[in-house]
Amino acid sequence: MFIGPVNRSSSRAFTLLEVTLSVAILGMMALIIYRFVQANIMAVRISAEATIADARYSGLRELLMVEWQSLPSGQGAMTGEPAKLNDRPRDEIRWICGPGPGLLTRYAPGDFSVWLRLKPPAKNSNQMDLGILRRPKADPGLVHEHDTWVPLIENVKSLQIRYFDPRLNIWVDRWTDTLLLPRLVKLIVGRPDANVPWEIIIPLGRTPY
Repeated sequence: MFIGPVNRSSSRAFTLLEVTLSVAILGMMALIIYRFVQANIMAVRISAEATIADARYSGLRELLMVEWQSLPSGQGAMTGEPAKLNDRPRDEIRWICGPGPGLLTRYAPGDFSVWLRLKPPAKNSNQMDLGILRRPKADPGLVHEHDTWVPLIENVKSLQIRYFDPRLNIWVDRWTDTLLLPRLVKLIVGRPDANVPWEIIIPLGRTPY
């Protein structure tokens, strides 16, 4: 009697080299996925921070536009002087107003002098914040204990302010005429998070020109 060969299925185990290669490949894939996710999270965070910063500058533009366009001519409504510190422009502009957007409060007695300027957040700090300083117009004291500081934008590199004089048809770096308002006011703010400074031009109303 003829008996044919019996087929037996043989199973072979993984060798140590194959296991090592598999673990290395899985590790490389995990590292690639981790770096991809980390890069996306970083991009989202940077984008969110930039959006928040842009929103603050947009809010500043709207605040100044509403306030300055409502200023009446005369009575020293607006003056401005250039200044520098460590070769960085630190100009400031002053105006007089009552309760409203320019004072950032609706409840205040009488008129106030308001300055838009730079100020360090703490003593001996190299960082500068952009904000407004409020002082009662009728305050005759030298200490000015009723002054209030309202920071608007943190960590600003510089502040440059220019005024368009329609009588000369040029931009000037200071405004001392207490009887007239400038036609335009230009703000140039140095941003540490941008390669170019932030710049706006705000037209003022109620000028006689």
